[in-house]
Amino acid sequence: MGIRDRFRMGEAAELLGVSVDTVRRWVDGGRLTASRDEQGHRVVDGVDLARFVRAQAGDRERRTEESSARNRLRGIVTAVVKDAVMAQVDIQAGPFRLVSLMSREAVDQLGLEVGSVAVAVIKSTTVVVERPAVPAGTRGRTSP
Repeated sequence: MGIRDRFRMGEAAELLGVSVDTVRRWVDGGRLTASRDEQGHRVVDGVDLARFVRAQAGDRERRTEESSARNRLRGIVTAVVKDAVMAQVDIQAGPFRLVSLMSREAVDQLGLEVGSVAVAVIKSTTVVVERPAVPAGTRGRTSP
């Protein structure tokens, strides 16, 4: 087995788009498992963190219709720019800014305006996946 990422509380919080206190509460409440690294810092195993995120996403994604799209990001509308036919809608989903171009009619039918909660549903045949030059969990890396 290869090297596995372990994340300190702050790193896990940054990855999930929540506060460090939230991650600590999840750990203290038993919802998320943590251990101590060699320096005594609490760390969360990357596999455990991924499992937790998947479980949380399932709780939030209760939908009324079935869909083949699996990438759903809930956020708040931060900008709407409309012309006669088209519109641009900006959504802030955690640390991520999403921009969607759609018809003005769709924006009006959905009632999208600044401050609205919206779910961006993304289905694409091309998704580029990158790893940062220095992964976020580098400080907590260990070999099993």
